[in-house]
Amino acid sequence: MADDPPEWSDVDAEAIEERVVELAEQGHSPSEIGLKLRDEGVAGTPIPDVKLATDKKLTEILEEHDADPEIPEDLRNLLERAVRLYEHVDRNPQDFPNKRALQNTESKVRRLVNYYRGDELPEDFTYTYEKAKDVLE
Repeated sequence: MADDPPEWSDVDAEAIEERVVELAEQGHSPSEIGLKLRDEGVAGTPIPDVKLATDKKLTEILEEHDADPEIPEDLRNLLERAVRLYEHVDRNPQDFPNKRALQNTESKVRRLVNYYRGDELPEDFTYTYEKAKDVLE
C-alpha cells in the first residue's frame, strides 16, 4: 500500500475537502463521494485515495464540517433493504424465502442499532418498520 499520493494527483487538500463537503450537501453518501472523487476528481484531476491526499478519512472531513449523515451509511443501507423486503412480503405473504431474508435483515439492523446506540444514534432508538420509513424519508 502506498504512503504518498501519486505524483499525477497533486490537488490541494483544501480543494479536496471543499469538494467532499459540496458532494455531501448534494445528498451523496460517503461511499458515493469516494467514487465520484476517484472518477471525476477535483478540477479534472482524479483523487484515488482521499486519506493519502488529505491525511484525513472522508468521514473525518464530513464530521469537521458538520456534513456527516444523521445515521451511519451501513445502517442506512440495511434499513433500506429491510423496508423493501417488508413491503414485498406484505404484498406477497407466501414468499417464504423473502420472509426469512427479512428476519435476517431485521436481526442485522437490531445488532447494528445496539452497536451505534449512544454514539451515533439516540439512546432510546429502537428499530421498527415505521421508524425505518421515517428515517429514510
